[in-house]
Amino acid sequence: MSAASSSPALPYKISVLVFLENRAGELLLMLRAKQPNLGVWSPIGGKLEMDTGESPFQCAVREIGEEVGLTVRESDLHLFAMIAENAYQGHNHWLMFLFHCKLPLEALPPDITEGKFAFWTREQIKTLEIPETDAKALWPIYDRYRDGFVALRADCSVSPIQITIEQVTGAK
Repeated sequence: MSAASSSPALPYKISVLVFLENRAGELLLMLRAKQPNLGVWSPIGGKLEMDTGESPFQCAVREIGEEVGLTVRESDLHLFAMIAENAYQGHNHWLMFLFHCKLPLEALPPDITEGKFAFWTREQIKTLEIPETDAKALWPIYDRYRDGFVALRADCSVSPIQITIEQVTGAK
Protein backbone atom coordinates (compact mmCIF):
# COMPACT_ATOMS: atom_id res chain seq x y z
CA MET A 1 0.00 0.00 0.00
CA SER A 2 1.41 3.39 -0.94
CA ALA A 3 1.69 6.26 1.53
CA ALA A 4 -0.89 8.22 -0.44
CA SER A 5 -3.46 5.42 -0.31
CA SER A 6 -3.09 5.09 3.48
CA SER A 7 -3.81 8.81 4.01
CA PRO A 8 -7.20 9.83 5.37
CA ALA A 9 -9.85 10.77 2.79
CA LEU A 10 -9.85 14.57 3.03
CA PRO A 11 -10.54 17.40 0.58
CA TYR A 12 -7.55 18.51 -1.51
CA LYS A 13 -7.01 22.26 -1.90
CA ILE A 14 -4.54 24.14 -4.08
CA SER A 15 -3.01 27.42 -2.92
CA VAL A 16 -0.15 29.84 -3.31
CA LEU A 17 2.05 31.61 -0.79
CA VAL A 18 3.97 34.70 -1.82
CA PHE A 19 7.09 36.01 -0.12
CA LEU A 20 7.41 39.80 -0.48
CA GLU A 21 10.16 42.06 0.85
CA ASN A 22 10.72 45.76 1.32
CA ARG A 23 13.90 47.48 0.10
CA ALA A 24 15.59 46.71 3.46
CA GLY A 25 15.10 42.97 2.81
CA GLU A 26 12.49 42.57 5.55
CA LEU A 27 9.76 40.08 4.77
CA LEU A 28 6.05 40.88 4.80
CA LEU A 29 3.90 38.62 6.96
CA MET A 30 0.24 38.72 7.87
CA LEU A 31 -1.12 38.03 11.35
CA ARG A 32 -4.05 35.93 10.18
CA ALA A 33 -7.55 36.90 11.38
CA LYS A 34 -9.14 33.84 9.70
CA GLN A 35 -8.52 30.12 9.31
CA PRO A 36 -6.35 28.51 8.20
CA ASN A 37 -3.61 29.66 10.55
CA LEU A 38 -5.82 31.96 12.64
CA GLY A 39 -3.74 34.03 15.07
CA VAL A 40 -0.33 33.21 13.61
CA TRP A 41 2.03 34.99 11.19
CA SER A 42 2.34 33.72 7.64
CA PRO A 43 3.15 34.95 4.13
CA ILE A 44 0.27 36.21 2.02
CA GLY A 45 -1.53 33.88 -0.30
CA GLY A 46 -4.75 32.18 -1.14
CA LYS A 47 -6.57 29.41 -2.94
CA LEU A 48 -6.65 29.00 -6.70
CA GLU A 49 -9.93 29.79 -8.38
CA MET A 50 -10.13 26.34 -9.91
CA ASP A 51 -13.58 26.86 -11.47
CA THR A 52 -12.03 29.50 -13.78
CA GLY A 53 -8.91 27.44 -14.56
CA GLU A 54 -6.62 29.92 -12.77
CA SER A 55 -2.94 28.93 -12.79
CA PRO A 56 -0.71 29.21 -9.71
CA PHE A 57 1.06 32.21 -11.29
CA GLN A 58 -2.26 33.92 -12.04
CA CYS A 59 -3.39 33.24 -8.48
CA ALA A 60 -0.20 34.75 -7.03
CA VAL A 61 -0.61 37.90 -9.18
CA ARG A 62 -4.26 38.21 -8.08
CA GLU A 63 -3.50 37.64 -4.38
CA ILE A 64 -0.70 40.23 -4.37
CA GLY A 65 -3.07 42.77 -5.90
CA GLU A 66 -5.95 41.93 -3.56
CA GLU A 67 -4.00 41.67 -0.32
CA VAL A 68 -1.22 44.25 -0.64
CA GLY A 69 -2.34 46.44 -3.55
CA LEU A 70 0.82 45.84 -5.61
CA THR A 71 0.41 45.32 -9.36
CA VAL A 72 2.80 42.65 -10.62
CA ARG A 73 3.21 40.52 -13.72
CA GLU A 74 3.84 36.81 -13.79
CA SER A 75 7.43 37.59 -14.86
CA ASP A 76 7.92 39.44 -11.52
CA LEU A 77 7.53 36.12 -9.69
CA HIS A 78 9.90 33.22 -9.12
CA LEU A 79 8.31 29.85 -8.31
CA PHE A 80 10.74 28.28 -5.86
CA ALA A 81 8.79 25.44 -4.25
CA MET A 82 5.87 23.09 -4.53
CA ILE A 83 4.72 21.44 -1.31
CA ALA A 84 2.16 18.68 -0.92
CA GLU A 85 0.88 18.75 2.66
CA ASN A 86 -0.88 15.58 3.73
CA ALA A 87 -3.64 15.94 6.37
CA TYR A 88 -2.82 19.52 7.41
CA GLN A 89 -4.47 20.09 10.83
CA GLY A 90 -6.45 16.93 10.04
CA HIS A 91 -8.83 18.93 7.80
CA ASN A 92 -7.37 19.08 4.28
CA HIS A 93 -4.60 18.01 1.99
CA TRP A 94 -2.90 21.03 0.40
CA LEU A 95 -0.85 21.48 -2.74
CA MET A 96 0.98 24.78 -2.31
CA PHE A 97 3.06 26.78 -4.75
CA LEU A 98 5.59 29.14 -3.15
CA PHE A 99 6.64 32.30 -4.96
CA HIS A 100 9.22 34.99 -4.29
CA CYS A 101 8.19 38.39 -5.66
CA LYS A 102 11.13 40.16 -7.29
CA LEU A 103 9.55 43.63 -6.84
CA PRO A 104 10.06 45.24 -3.42
CA LEU A 105 7.20 46.75 -1.47
CA GLU A 106 7.62 50.48 -0.90
CA ALA A 107 5.40 50.65 2.21
CA LEU A 108 3.53 48.50 4.69
CA PRO A 109 0.10 47.62 3.24
CA PRO A 110 -3.00 48.63 5.19
CA ASP A 111 -4.74 45.98 7.30
CA ILE A 112 -7.41 43.89 5.55
CA THR A 113 -10.21 41.66 6.85
CA GLU A 114 -7.92 38.63 6.58
CA GLY A 115 -5.34 40.15 8.93
CA LYS A 116 -2.77 42.80 9.68
CA PHE A 117 0.68 43.18 8.17
CA ALA A 118 4.19 43.76 9.48
CA PHE A 119 7.72 43.58 8.08
CA TRP A 120 10.12 41.24 9.88
CA THR A 121 13.77 40.31 9.46
CA ARG A 122 14.47 36.64 8.89
CA GLU A 123 15.91 36.42 12.42
CA GLN A 124 12.80 38.02 13.95
CA ILE A 125 10.56 35.53 12.15
CA LYS A 126 12.25 32.73 14.09
CA THR A 127 10.75 34.20 17.30
CA LEU A 128 7.19 34.71 16.00
CA GLU A 129 4.14 32.53 16.50
CA ILE A 130 4.03 30.70 13.15
CA PRO A 131 2.44 27.42 11.99
CA GLU A 132 4.44 24.27 12.78
CA THR A 133 4.70 23.39 9.10
CA ASP A 134 6.11 26.87 8.39
CA ALA A 135 8.79 26.45 11.07
CA LYS A 136 9.75 22.92 10.01
CA ALA A 137 9.44 23.17 6.24
CA LEU A 138 8.43 26.50 4.75
CA TRP A 139 11.08 28.82 6.20
CA PRO A 140 13.99 26.35 5.79
CA ILE A 141 12.84 25.90 2.17
CA TYR A 142 12.76 29.65 1.67
CA ASP A 143 16.26 30.01 3.17
CA ARG A 144 17.80 27.28 1.05
CA TYR A 145 15.88 27.15 -2.21
CA ARG A 146 14.39 30.61 -2.91
CA ASP A 147 16.77 31.09 -5.86
CA GLY A 148 16.23 27.55 -7.22
CA PHE A 149 13.36 25.09 -7.00
CA VAL A 150 12.34 22.26 -4.68
CA ALA A 151 9.37 19.88 -4.66
CA LEU A 152 8.54 18.14 -1.42
CA ARG A 153 5.82 16.57 0.62
CA ALA A 154 4.99 17.02 4.28
CA ASP A 155 3.14 14.35 6.22
CA CYS A 156 1.23 16.41 8.77
CA SER A 157 -0.68 13.38 10.09
CA VAL A 158 2.29 12.45 12.31
CA SER A 159 4.24 14.32 14.95
CA PRO A 160 6.79 15.54 14.32
CA ILE A 161 5.86 16.38 10.75
CA GLN A 162 7.81 14.26 8.26
CA ILE A 163 9.32 16.12 5.29
CA THR A 164 10.42 14.30 2.13
CA ILE A 165 12.26 16.16 -0.64
CA GLU A 166 11.17 14.84 -4.02
CA GLN A 167 13.24 17.03 -6.38
CA VAL A 168 15.76 19.87 -6.13
CA THR A 169 17.04 22.20 -8.85
CA GLY A 170 19.60 24.98 -8.32
CA ALA A 171 20.01 24.67 -4.53
CA LYS A 172 22.38 26.93 -2.63
